[in-house]
Amino acid sequence: MSLNQEVEMLRAVPLFAKIEPSKLKLLAFTSERLTFDSGQELCHQGDMGDAMYVIMDGVADVTIDTPSGPLRVAELKKNEFVGEIAILCDVPRTATVTARERLTTLKITKDLFFRLVQEFPQMAVEIMRELAHRLELTNARLRAVQAGQKVA
Repeated sequence: MSLNQEVEMLRAVPLFAKIEPSKLKLLAFTSERLTFDSGQELCHQGDMGDAMYVIMDGVADVTIDTPSGPLRVAELKKNEFVGEIAILCDVPRTATVTARERLTTLKITKDLFFRLVQEFPQMAVEIMRELAHRLELTNARLRAVQAGQKVA
């Protein structure tokens, strides 16, 4: 994938949509492209996080450890991101993310992420929106489980 293609891909991620193209080019250039084969972990629940990942291609599963074994709680696809909680809050990873199929990501380090947030406050607003959306989905799933409904 060319640098210009990566910039266009980043523009499709709501978190980065309002960042000017020259800054997206810098982000794409300074981020690390990583490829994971099916079954490989991007991150593991409990590990300390130093980066977030933007999914460029492929699908990943998000699982959490439970007493009865791993529970799949989400699916990540192209233009979605993961790992922001660990770098925002300095807490261990809250879930394990595993490639379901060949997965290409852009790894954004904690330092680069915070430089972007400082330079583009709108990015912080988009992060809050995404986190609020994810919290609402989690709450809806919990309500469904409490009501005895099957959760997808």
